[in-house]
Amino acid sequence: MASAVRRGSYDPYRNLTYSAYDGSAARVLDGEEILRPEPRVRPRQQELARPKVHTREAGKVSLFAVTGFAAVAVLAVFIIMSYVQLSTVSSEVVSLSNEMTRLQSEEAVLRARYELAYDVGAIESAVTADGSMSRPQLGQMVYVDMTEPDSVVIYDQPQESDGGFLEAVREMADNILAYF
Repeated sequence: MASAVRRGSYDPYRNLTYSAYDGSAARVLDGEEILRPEPRVRPRQQELARPKVHTREAGKVSLFAVTGFAAVAVLAVFIIMSYVQLSTVSSEVVSLSNEMTRLQSEEAVLRARYELAYDVGAIESAVTADGSMSRPQLGQMVYVDMTEPDSVVIYDQPQESDGGFLEAVREMADNILAYF
C-alpha cells in the first residue's frame, strides 16, 4: 500500500460501497467512475523579465571635488572655532556684568558711608567759627567772558591712504582674520 501511495495510484475510496459513503462529495455511481472535486488551480503568472542594467565603471575622483570637500571641511572647522570663541567671550561678558553689578552696589554703600563720615555743614561751621575761613566778598569774584566763537583743532587723525586694490584686499583679510 505504501508503494501505491508513492506511485500515485492509491485510491482510498476503492473498498467503500455506495451505501456506506452516501452523503459525501465523492461517491460511487453504479459502476461509473468516482467524482471528486478538483482543486482550483490558478494559472501561473508569467514573471516579468527585467532588463539587464549596464553599470558604468567607477570613475576617477575629481581634483575639484577633493578641493571642494577640503574647503568645506576647513570652513566648518573655522565656524566651530568661532562658536567656541563666541561662547567663551559671552561667558566672560556675563561674569563681568555680574561683577559690575556687584561693584555698583558696593559703590553706593561706600558713597553713603563717605557722606556720613564728612558732614560738610559741621566742617563749614567749625572753620568759619575760628576765622580761618570766610565767605568770599564781591571783589574776590572773577567772571569769565565767553562771547567769542569756539574753534576746535583735532590732532592725530588717521591719514587716508591711496593704496588702491592691494590695500583694500589686505584690510579685508585683516578683518576676516580678526573675526576668527
